[in-house]
Amino acid sequence: LRAFFSDGADPNHLTAAIRDYLAGLSALGFPVPGEPTATQLLEEAWEHAWRQAFTPRAVGERLLIAPPWEIPSPTDGRRLVVIEPGRAFGTGNHASTLGCLTLLEVCLKRRPAAGALDIGTGTGILAIAAAVLGVPTVTALDTDPDAVTAARGNVVRNGLGGRIDCRLESPEDLLGPPTSLILANLLAHTHRALGAHYGRLSAPGAHLILGGILSEERQEVVAAMAAHEFVHLETFEQEGWASLLLGRACRQAGGPPLIDTWENFT
Repeated sequence: LRAFFSDGADPNHLTAAIRDYLAGLSALGFPVPGEPTATQLLEEAWEHAWRQAFTPRAVGERLLIAPPWEIPSPTDGRRLVVIEPGRAFGTGNHASTLGCLTLLEVCLKRRPAAGALDIGTGTGILAIAAAVLGVPTVTALDTDPDAVTAARGNVVRNGLGGRIDCRLESPEDLLGPPTSLILANLLAHTHRALGAHYGRLSAPGAHLILGGILSEERQEVVAAMAAHEFVHLETFEQEGWASLLLGRACRQAGGPPLIDTWENFT
């Protein structure tokens, strides 16, 4: 257990108080391994130190994700996506975000989308990438006000204010026509809970890209989505995380799904 205290705290007092507490635990019969130690930290600009881990990164064949404090000139025809994380999730460095971005590029390369819905947008990185890759209009939802604020700022940074609508709203409350592409980098249990809404909000033949899934949870998420007529098309796995690309089955009245693989997907 590691705790941080202000530089005005007395380290001798802290360690003495912890020893008293551990002695009480020992008297109650609990094992007490080790001794408490206090160490002074070096003076650093901790609020800015995290930036060292967020550097420009090429993703897939066409994207270049970069922070606003280090914007390179895109090369090899890559499209630049500028992201300031703020207090939201999504820099493109985590395996789940990387997987969603990779599958998004694969998906749009094979078939463009007329519109997209990004559920749990965080920094807005997936919504912005979709727009940069050619999706004309994107709706980005989040229930966290800090995330919506961060996403709106990033939309402006990328000059996409007229194409991306960031809303403080949940998918359960969203009304409107179904879309041809849904993006959701959440967690496996949330995907299972939202399966019916993914189905309600997607048009027949639409694509669904899901992230935030541990590799061992992949099959159960695929099975849960199959109950809502989504067919598994492709998986991207890295560092124990899986991202999924699925297609919404097209059905004739009373008939079987008309798609089951990329080759049959029309």
